[in-house]
Amino acid sequence: MPSRRAAPTLPTKTLGRARVAASILDADLGNLAHAVRRAQSEGADRIHLDVMDGHFVPNLTFGPKTVKALRRRTRLPLDAHLMISEPDRYIDEFLDAGC
Repeated sequence: MPSRRAAPTLPTKTLGRARVAASILDADLGNLAHAVRRAQSEGADRIHLDVMDGHFVPNLTFGPKTVKALRRRTRLPLDAHLMISEPDRYIDEFLDAGC
């Protein structure tokens, strides 16, 4: 059954300033914390996670456990782009992990 839990949203007004969501898709998977720190130090407003399951798209990337580990490394918002089959089944897991 799809989740009824509302995901956090961006404010409707950005007050004239663009927001930067830095993707860490191309980062060294053995050192994602470094990629997050670098994005944060360069001024990113949030971290964008391209979540792929090998079905919806051919690649595999981050799961909820990885998101939970990254949540401990930054206070920036984490947004998950769920490029996965049946995303409704996993929304709560990603929200609970820190997105």
